Amino acid sequence: MAVREKMTRRFRSMLESGETFVQPGVFNAQSAQIAQAAGFKTVVAAGYGVSTTLLGKPDAGLVTLSEAVQLTGYICDAVQIPVLADGDTGYGNAINVMRTVEQFIKAGVGGLFIEDQVSPKRCGHVAGKEVVSIDEAAGKYRAAVRARDQLDPDLVLVARCDARGVAGGTLSDTITRCRAYRDAGADVIFPEALLTLDELEQVVRAVDAPILYNRTGVSPNLSLADMRELRIFLVLNANGAMRVAARAMWDYLHAFAREDAALDARLKGEISAHPLADFHAFVGFPELRKLEDEFLPKLELAQKYQGSIGFTP
Repeated sequence: MAVREKMTRRFRSMLESGETFVQPGVFNAQSAQIAQAAGFKTVVAAGYGVSTTLLGKPDAGLVTLSEAVQLTGYICDAVQIPVLADGDTGYGNAINVMRTVEQFIKAGVGGLFIEDQVSPKRCGHVAGKEVVSIDEAAGKYRAAVRARDQLDPDLVLVARCDARGVAGGTLSDTITRCRAYRDAGADVIFPEALLTLDELEQVVRAVDAPILYNRTGVSPNLSLADMRELRIFLVLNANGAMRVAARAMWDYLHAFAREDAALDARLKGEISAHPLADFHAFVGFPELRKLEDEFLPKLELAQKYQGSIGFTP
């Protein structure tokens, strides 16, 4: 088995390359594996998808640090590409932020973003957000940098600014905060909930930092060409896969309630040529069998499979 590359180092190399990377949102290990199979170089464990799929509840600060770290760790273990973690508000004040950074580093992430919202937070594209003072937020990012530098200097720290979406929030507020967060040591700046391409262009001109842009919700779905021209580092599509997966499950289960066994018989032919038609192979049964052949006693292995019924990898 090859030595696994350190994901923080790879992610930092991606940052230093000056290239633009599209980063789909994933919500469990399987969705991350499918994103990797599609050719994406990095993924984000977006908080909206984590909250809705893990808890069945809205992205409103209900997921705990331990829950987020555990699920994100499963995702990191399942793929060989860097995972950007969603650290919400850091789960407390600046001191809590230091432990948040520590725990996500141990989970194996390539990077981590923390936002400047008041706790409990909410999805960045939902009304009713509030932000902490700029001094409190900057202190959190300085604390995150301290913890990062002590544990893994390669970790990419992203500062998310939600000032544009609060009541009375302006682009000027966002730019002022983003500059302060960069000065506090953040590697990447994430101006959330921008409303137009012009607003994004103004942030890029005013803030001397790599930028993460989340093209969802109230923010326009700008083209990859636009992103490359602006030299955006990360382009998030935070919840597309989660929404499509939820719709597919809705459609399947409602059809199953109507058709019962006839549905699977009908679908079997439809998916026979799909890359996931052999689902056992996709989830790794052939690799498991190879390991058994290598490490289990031969007699025990023969007894295990001889005469058994079912899929044989």
